[in-house]
Amino acid sequence: MRLLKTILLGLALFAGSMLWSQEEEQENSLESGTIESQFEFLYKKSGNYNAEGRRYEVVRRVQLDKIRDNILDSLNKVRAEARELNATIARQEGTIEDLNGKLENTSNQLSDVTSEKDSMSFFGAQVSKITYNLILWTIIGGLLLFLLLFIYKYRRSNVLTQEAKVKLADVETEYEEHRRKALEREQKISRQLQDEINKYKKGK
Repeated sequence: MRLLKTILLGLALFAGSMLWSQEEEQENSLESGTIESQFEFLYKKSGNYNAEGRRYEVVRRVQLDKIRDNILDSLNKVRAEARELNATIARQEGTIEDLNGKLENTSNQLSDVTSEKDSMSFFGAQVSKITYNLILWTIIGGLLLFLLLFIYKYRRSNVLTQEAKVKLADVETEYEEHRRKALEREQKISRQLQDEINKYKKGK
């Protein structure tokens, strides 16, 4: 009799440790990884049973709540990144407008200078028209390069923004699809539970 009790106690401890390790594995699996891997984990850990010739999947409510929170966190992160990108684009657009204004002013000054005498005053020193033009065109070239650099950064930021919007739309679509399926499963389980309650009441 004591041997039987010892064996039963050992089996109970072993089963308890296995359940505890499985719970810990589930929680840890929903704490890290991509949304896709978390869904994969949820599918693997969901239970299933057949009733009335149909197969049903059962998912723990706490796991659904956890993956919903993870999806919302991901959405908030993507939205924050999109806001930062939009702010960067706005700053760069302002810089480009400023550079365009400076470039236009420089071009106007160049037109005025070319219409003057061959000998011109530059910072109080008399220089030839060729030297003067060379200096101005160097400045204009530098400004143009600066403008092209900001245009490149603006377009690159625009591409990143579009990619972020696409990713956000994909995540939202994925979340809506998952929410719809979860709601359908929950409704099916509720209907089945009500059917079982009705059968139980009729049996009494």
